[in-house]
Amino acid sequence: MGSERRERMKALGARLRGLRAGAGLTGAVLAQRAGVGQPTVSKVENGRMVPSLDVLGRLSAALGLDESTTREVRDLLAAVEAAPDEVESSGDKLAAGGALDDAVRSARLIRSFQCVVLPAMLQSAEYARHVFESVPNATPEAIGRAVAARVERQSVLYEPGRESVFVLTEGVLRTWPGSPALMLAQFDRLLAVESLSTVQLGVVPWRGPVPVMPRHGFTLCDRRAVVVESFQGERVEQDPDEVASYGETFSRFEAAAVFGAEVRELLRRVMTEFQELGDSTTR
Repeated sequence: MGSERRERMKALGARLRGLRAGAGLTGAVLAQRAGVGQPTVSKVENGRMVPSLDVLGRLSAALGLDESTTREVRDLLAAVEAAPDEVESSGDKLAAGGALDDAVRSARLIRSFQCVVLPAMLQSAEYARHVFESVPNATPEAIGRAVAARVERQSVLYEPGRESVFVLTEGVLRTWPGSPALMLAQFDRLLAVESLSTVQLGVVPWRGPVPVMPRHGFTLCDRRAVVVESFQGERVEQDPDEVASYGETFSRFEAAAVFGAEVRELLRRVMTEFQELGDSTTR
C-alpha cells in the first residue's frame, strides 16, 4: 500500500478515534450503536481498513456528529480514496479482511450467489485455508490470521434478527480442494447450517438449465449494497440501479434452485460420491 494512502488512513482513523473519545464511548459501544462489528471500528481507527461511505455514515450518526464534522470526516475518506494505492503484499491483503467482511457485518439481510467457490460464510476452516493458500506468496502466518477472521465472521449466521440466503450452482459442490475427506466435513457443515432458522440454502441442480449464464459471485447486503467478487478482489457497489439489477439476477437464480428436503437430498447424494472417491483412493 502506498505510504501516502497509509498516512491518510491513519489520519482518518485518528480523527474518528478522537471523536469517539470525546463522546465518551468505547469502541464496543460505538460498534453496537452503528450496527457494525467491533473489529471494524478497531481497524478503521488504527488506519488498517478504509470504511465504505455507508459505514462511515453509520459511525458519524452513532457519534452524533454535526453537519460540519460529518463533512470533515467524509472529506478525509475522499482523500484516502484519492491517494495512490500501490500493490499490497499478499499477506497484507489476507490480513486486511476485505470489503465483504465490512458489508456483511452491518447487514440484516444477506443474499449470496456463488458459481465456483463456496460462500465465505459457509466455508469450513480447512476449506478456507485452501482458498487462502491459493493466493500467491501468502505466508503461513497471514493464512492463519485470515482463516481465523473468516471463521469469526461466520458467527453472524446465528444472530437473531438476521437472515441469510445462499444460492449455489451444483458445480460449486463439485469444485473441491484438498481431499474427499475435507469435502465430507464441509458437507456436514452445510447440512448443519441449512438447518438454522436464520439461513436458507439453495442449489441450482445440474439437471436443469441456468436462468442466466453465471460470470462471478456476488453478495447483496440488505438492499443498499452489493459486493462483487472477481480475481482482482472485491468491490462494493451502492448505486441503487446496480443493486436492484443484481437483486433481480439473484431472484432468477433463487427461483431455479431447490431448497429444503430437495437440497438436503442433493447434498447427501454428492456426499456419497465423495465417500466413494475417498474409498477408491485408499484401495
